Amino acid sequence: MKARHDVVMEMLRDGAGGGGGDRDHSTLGRELSSLSSISSACDGVRELHVERKSLMELLDETGGDYCRERTVDGVGDVVDDSDAGTLDMIEEIERELSILDGRSSILAGKIRDILVPTFDPTDVANLTTADAVIDIRAGTGGDEACLFAAEILASYEAIAKAGGGGGGGDDGYDLGGKSWEVEVLSVSRTDLGGVKEASLVVSSRGGGSGIIVEDDPSTTSGHVLQRLGPYGFFQYESGVHRVQRVPVNSPKLQTSAVSVAVLPSVDDSDISSALPESELRIDVMRASGAGGQHVNTTESAVRVTHLPTGIVACIQDERSQHKNKAKALKLVAARVHQRRKEQELRDRSGLRSSLMGGGDRSERIRTYNFAQDRITDHRCKVTIQGVQAWLGGGTMVRKFAPYLYEMEREERLVAMEGGDEVRGRKGSNTVVRGKKDTTAR
Repeated sequence: MKARHDVVMEMLRDGAGGGGGDRDHSTLGRELSSLSSISSACDGVRELHVERKSLMELLDETGGDYCRERTVDGVGDVVDDSDAGTLDMIEEIERELSILDGRSSILAGKIRDILVPTFDPTDVANLTTADAVIDIRAGTGGDEACLFAAEILASYEAIAKAGGGGGGGDDGYDLGGKSWEVEVLSVSRTDLGGVKEASLVVSSRGGGSGIIVEDDPSTTSGHVLQRLGPYGFFQYESGVHRVQRVPVNSPKLQTSAVSVAVLPSVDDSDISSALPESELRIDVMRASGAGGQHVNTTESAVRVTHLPTGIVACIQDERSQHKNKAKALKLVAARVHQRRKEQELRDRSGLRSSLMGGGDRSERIRTYNFAQDRITDHRCKVTIQGVQAWLGGGTMVRKFAPYLYEMEREERLVAMEGGDEVRGRKGSNTVVRGKKDTTAR
């Protein structure tokens, strides 16, 4: 590390940095700043270790002499002045050691923060600030699953319209009253008001970013999330959401499921380059279902197929064929982009975080138990009380996000250290009631 620090210093001094000009110079500057911080922290740790070693030697010498004296003289009922002085010295050394251990732990934490930041440094596209495409699909459970899918859709829309949160101040947000835009690409509803499947785009459009300050030091380290865009906020919602409740038409408890996939949105200006025309098949047709004479007699529905991957999107919600085509292309582009990203990760390292939102619909991530009035996230083992309050209040996602980001960070730390499994965390079984967290120890 010291050698790399010197090399970067020399490159900056000579004005070298490749052919990227100012961009390469800026990259080297950031690397130098990071290396300098790590070097300074490491120097501090080394100094503390030297001081600690000296104190340990003094403690061994003092304690050993004291024990030998007491053994020779015998154990008496009265401690004389020399004994009291020795005991005071031992206690003082132990206090100093405790202080040094605390300072060493703080420095080790700083080094860890630099080496393994909250956000994955390999995320060169800075996807944590990207817009998001969210696919919601009712699974097992029939009408009850469709009704819960509608509730999930409404909850996500409420979160988006609050700019990723549910207000400021006590809720840990400071968005200045700004909100994110929600564009529903397609939605298939049932006669009972449920949703079979829906796709929507959540866009920041310069409308602010989510800032979370985690106030429970037993679970995370201070500012866990900051300045997230829609994708960064919703990415850990991918997976199977299971609901347990008594339907209105049945006296028995029923278990249903809804699958969610969260993908980074592809910018409109990049769609043409991401999806060459040679890779697409575009079919137009008449829309089916209700919609009036215009919808049923004109070819306004559009189906876009990405031939290399077989990914398909069919949109018929708009009266305009042009608008339906644009929505279908946006949806296909997001899905293709995510497929390519996952393949690159597999090719590069063969390691995929178990928490990353990659559109995986097979893993059960969360259970909503209405009978017990609780929501449990099975990845971070966190339970919150008050299903309707969290689900309907537009604040559910942000409650679990800090725990999940911290777990993903620890996965990267273990991978860096060559570990086989994620190390245990404080608060591995946490129950949250209202706004207060109670950690089971």
